[in-house]
Amino acid sequence: MNSTLSLKMFQLCGLLICLTMPAGCESQSAASTKEPVVQWRFAIEETIGSVQHQYAMKFKELIETRSEGKIEVTIYPYGTLGTSDQITELVDMEVIQFAMASPGHLGKLIPEVQVFLLHFLFSDDDEINNKVLNEDPKLQETFDELYARKDLKLLSIFSEGWQVWTTKKDIQTPEDFQGVKMRVMTTPLLLAAYEAYGASPTPLPYSEVYSALQLNMIDGQENPVFAIQEMNFYEVTDWMIFARHAPFITTAVTNRYFFNSLSPERQKLVFGVVSDLNGYILNVQKQFNRERLDLIRKNRPKLKIVDELTPEARA
Repeated sequence: MNSTLSLKMFQLCGLLICLTMPAGCESQSAASTKEPVVQWRFAIEETIGSVQHQYAMKFKELIETRSEGKIEVTIYPYGTLGTSDQITELVDMEVIQFAMASPGHLGKLIPEVQVFLLHFLFSDDDEINNKVLNEDPKLQETFDELYARKDLKLLSIFSEGWQVWTTKKDIQTPEDFQGVKMRVMTTPLLLAAYEAYGASPTPLPYSEVYSALQLNMIDGQENPVFAIQEMNFYEVTDWMIFARHAPFITTAVTNRYFFNSLSPERQKLVFGVVSDLNGYILNVQKQFNRERLDLIRKNRPKLKIVDELTPEARA
């Protein structure tokens, strides 16, 4: 990954200099009596209480328990270590060991990962999608190699739930997108997709979406229900439209060189935890999205919700 670091990244790395100290540092007296505790750092692209946060918390719990306390995992929610792009750079630099890397921004680095962003590609059945993402050896092999070329180790691919459009007007067909300023993530395929609909795609950081909607800088955005609720996007739009056009797919990654430096036992530990998380996170996202939709309906009963597109509109 040969990216040019901005001044902001240099400043961020300066603030994180303590994180680059050798893992497992502790006081001399403690080190003389027991094995040092290894520190692993896990950055996510979402806030506390999100699906990614729940994944990271369970990862932390299982790693710490199964290592019998020999490994401690610290979680960094969105914003504490910079943007999604910056988090990926920190993994590349081995400042942090683990991170979430969603195709919506990773597509600039690994173009092939944008396949997960294609509209109306996935099955309507979440169980089928989960099996394809986690049990298809050809898919895993293909993306393992693509990530490795950028010094990343792919650990897991999972869905955080169906993306939902929140907009200032009803949108049922591509024609309805004409002139709509739609916030998108920064990957080229999303820009092209919404341009093809006739919309005006507008890349914005996740943290700026609410104010952009509030100030009418954009007309709409897409995210899973839980994110729409926790970021309060439903407060500043008039419609929620369940087009079921694409699930929000993300990937859990680590640094390839870091992972290869681990003992076989610790590599097995990581893979075992990640495998156990596949079914767990599917149930979590279903529960989160269901409960958050109930909260949205309760908090804003006049919000117009389209539960599904007609077959004609989907065609």
